Amino acid sequence: MKIAFVGKGGSGKTTLSSLFIRQLAAQGAPVVAVDADINQHLGVALGLDEEQAGALPAMGAHLPLIKEYLRGSNPRITSADTMIKTTPPGEGSRLLRVAEDNPVYDACARTVLLDGGENGEIRLMATGPFTESDLGVACYHSKVGAVELCLNHLVDGQDEYVVVDMTAGSDSFASGMFTRFDMTFLVVEPTRKGVSVYRQYTEYARDFGVALKVVGNKIQGQDDIDFLRAEVGDDLLVTVGQSDWVRAMEKGRPRGLAALEPENQRALTALRAAADGSYARRDWERYTRQMVHFHLKNAESWGNAKTGADLAAQVDPGFVLGENAEHTGNADRISSPLPA
Repeated sequence: MKIAFVGKGGSGKTTLSSLFIRQLAAQGAPVVAVDADINQHLGVALGLDEEQAGALPAMGAHLPLIKEYLRGSNPRITSADTMIKTTPPGEGSRLLRVAEDNPVYDACARTVLLDGGENGEIRLMATGPFTESDLGVACYHSKVGAVELCLNHLVDGQDEYVVVDMTAGSDSFASGMFTRFDMTFLVVEPTRKGVSVYRQYTEYARDFGVALKVVGNKIQGQDDIDFLRAEVGDDLLVTVGQSDWVRAMEKGRPRGLAALEPENQRALTALRAAADGSYARRDWERYTRQMVHFHLKNAESWGNAKTGADLAAQVDPGFVLGENAEHTGNADRISSPLPA
């Protein structure tokens, strides 16, 4: 399952995504976690110290390698230089799998032992830190584009998980990447501003059939729950209250996940059930069609001019991404571990 956590800044989406990742890993599921936020905090939330988190390789810095690997022998892509963030796979492309070893993971991923291995281990990837000069639209989206390109070439199966901590605010919908997920969890605080973000997100998602559920966070009582239920209705999946476990984690004193408050453990279980339930609704043909839609849109608006190529020609009309899609190319190198 490909899972996105979105929400306004300060809503707690990074904390909740890190808890969800911990639960999956503690239960033995293969997990690739991706920090795609402008403010890169997922590594620290998963237990790395600041130095370890800062040493994570930046996906954006390895974009040429990512493109060259994914291009494979696809005859429709004349060179890696003509690939943009929305370039879809076709016959001859290399595809990524969650539990394999390949040059993309070698360059961009590090294995993280959660809480010293007590809560399992994951692969962690990050777009890399953003500087002030990066925050122009073109530079920012070129970094996140490395994530989108990988998602376009990713084949994940049942009980495998890719969890992406997305950038805050409506920038999550600034490209076609928001259609790349089986489930999107929108973290919302019980405030008028939090609800306005929900309305903005649902308006973006509606036309593309994006599965979206609301996670109410920073809940202090029944009144907060009633407020959210009145505003978002059945989209409210679970609510999460204050947590001594999270407070200890944020102080650098992590405890085993079994010590998490029972009500918050139940919330995480509900998140996984919602994510797993989306598997039966998977439609790889629609997924591929949306991928092509955004690629053609980007090609016409800026891609053709930037690359000097007709990027519409990269579309392989007979190719549908899916669990039975042919996978070419693999590597035997393993990413180095980072203790947490």
